[in-house]
Amino acid sequence: MMKNAKPKMPTQNYIDIAEIHDDVVLMKDNTLVAVLLVASINFDLKSAEEQNAIIQGYISFINSISFTVQIVIQSRELNIDGYLERLKVKEKEQTNELLKIQIKEYSQYIKELVELGDIMSKRFYVVIPYNPQEGLKKQGLLAKAFNSFQAVNIVNVRREKFLKYKLELNRRIELVASGLSSMMVNSQQLDTQSLIELFYNTYNPDISEQQQLTEVGKLQVE
Repeated sequence: MMKNAKPKMPTQNYIDIAEIHDDVVLMKDNTLVAVLLVASINFDLKSAEEQNAIIQGYISFINSISFTVQIVIQSRELNIDGYLERLKVKEKEQTNELLKIQIKEYSQYIKELVELGDIMSKRFYVVIPYNPQEGLKKQGLLAKAFNSFQAVNIVNVRREKFLKYKLELNRRIELVASGLSSMMVNSQQLDTQSLIELFYNTYNPDISEQQQLTEVGKLQVE
């Protein structure tokens, strides 16, 4: 062991997230972030009238917001292990030999199709931020650099202020959801558990496939 070896920095020092609660991601700079899971639409299959309506809805949506949003597309290799396991159970339960053979052949076909086609699953998100200091004088470079490396335990937004800021964030969420709806696009805000799973899966893509997270409500703090 080297005498002058420097202690390793905890991973959380390199992540901008401070806390996740109340369906909100709280960043280290006190920015509140909400995430909407957005359904996709096949634009090419729409009629000319529907396409024009979607385009006009998008223009209206962009013109209606006075704050920044981020559109994130997450692509992952399609995992059908759970689906194949359910088919295996159905195969064992089936008493009709012909149906049992058909289920087995179908399972094999689906497995080979996914492996050969390298099929990807896509999820679409809209990220909506709110920083309480928006509109105030911008921080200097030194202050920004210092704040970006603060540890989680020194970040403290009091509950009453948090609820006040969340009201403004909720207003933005409603505005964005309404704009998406005008384009015939459905959206759903991620709750606390879904947010934790999203970032857990994003930062740990390999581990997350084998180790599932415990639900937040079932966690016990010692």
